Order: sequence, then C-alpha cells, then structure tokens
Amino acid sequence: MKSEKALLSTDAVRRIARLARLSLSDDEVEVFARELSDILAYVNLLQEVDTENVRVTNQVTGLSNVMREDAVVSCENPEEIIELAPEHEGNLVKVRAVFDS
Repeated sequence: MKSEKALLSTDAVRRIARLARLSLSDDEVEVFARELSDILAYVNLLQEVDTENVRVTNQVTGLSNVMREDAVVSCENPEEIIELAPEHEGNLVKVRAVFDS
C-alpha cells in the first residue's frame, strides 16, 4: 500500500528516532518517513471498518481473576545484591537516567 500523502514528516521521524535513541542517516529518515506513513495510512483505513455489531472481546482464554497474592519476600543479604550491581552508592543501586533533562 502506498500512501498518497506522507503522514509523517522527516522532522517527526528524526524526533521519534531521537526518542528511541536511534541514529538514522538522511536516507534512512526518508525511507522510514514513507514506510511509517504507509503503516499509519493502513491504520486509518482500518478505522473505517464497521465494528458496530461485533462483540467486545477482552479475554479469550476463559480465565477469570487469575492473580497471585502479593507477598513481601525479604532478602537475606541485600548488601551482597547491591554489591553485584555495576554501579552503586551506599545501599542504593545507580542506574542511567530514563529521560534526558
């Protein structure tokens, strides 16, 4: 399926790539702009499907309320676990930031 009009600009693709921490060449940005636009155009086409008489399906296995009890399990040696972390400070594990400021 080819989109008549690009739904995503190259700037939008660059922003998405940056958020996903992907490095894309200018050629890749152009390709992904076309391909992602085609995908979005197909999703828009699916929005036109009449689902008025289709029963809602949110559970297909027949299982109901299958959950386990929440249980606190104490760690016998938390210091040893913290020492196994690549980076730690005191009794805390250091991790990379998820979002850039």
